[in-house]
Amino acid sequence: MNLYAYIFGSILLVSLISLAGILLLSISKQATNKILLYLVSFSTGALLSTVFLHFFPEIIEIEPHPIRASWLLLGSILFSFVMERFIHWRHCHAVDDECHIHPVGPMMLMADIIHNILDGVLIAASYLISIPLGIATTLAVMFHEIPQEIGDFAVLLHSGYSKKKALLLNLLTALTAFIGALLVLWINVTIDGIAIILLPIAAGNFLYIATADLIPELHKETKFKKSFLQFIFLLLGVGVMTLLALAEPGHGSVQEETPEAVPEVPLT
Repeated sequence: MNLYAYIFGSILLVSLISLAGILLLSISKQATNKILLYLVSFSTGALLSTVFLHFFPEIIEIEPHPIRASWLLLGSILFSFVMERFIHWRHCHAVDDECHIHPVGPMMLMADIIHNILDGVLIAASYLISIPLGIATTLAVMFHEIPQEIGDFAVLLHSGYSKKKALLLNLLTALTAFIGALLVLWINVTIDGIAIILLPIAAGNFLYIATADLIPELHKETKFKKSFLQFIFLLLGVGVMTLLALAEPGHGSVQEETPEAVPEVPLT
């Protein structure tokens, strides 16, 4: 029951991030874009460090078939590419209308449902490995969802939805993450070790988001001062996930094996 509380509590918390679009109601589009620029930088650092500091060590420790993990990771990256090309489930992390594909409203909502179900799968699978890994995954998803949800809210407004309806639709699509979590928990009962299979998939998905989705957004900024601040926020994202990794029990510690006591042989 404690594990279920962590899983569903984390997904509820991530789902509430969908209300981040309220930020657009209080500040201008220009100010929002400036905030999003640094949130994307922070998210990039958090996602990359989650993969290299949390996912990979766990995969190395628990995966008995490294080649299987490699194929699953590669397959996850290829799957993310296909989804982006043909279903357009990724969106640029800005509130500019011209960076989104039309018809933006219904297409974006369908893409969000798929994306959020996958988020639920990744969070639940991570918690099945360990609670610290689940917390790290939840934080990484949250950091990525904040700029994306703000951008999605702007797209829905552009598509003709009212502010109240746009917020409600964003929240409802975010709650579909519970479907992904329930699916993982159900499969885990029937297929032993499903979390070991899902972990490389999560790593591949996070790598794709960071390298193919977020970093290109950062390259759009060419001014040195803003680029430098981007790098600082990226390092802050790495730093947060590094501290979380160091706080995990047994992280980075090498247990020395104590030699077995040699029985004394009585001298005759």
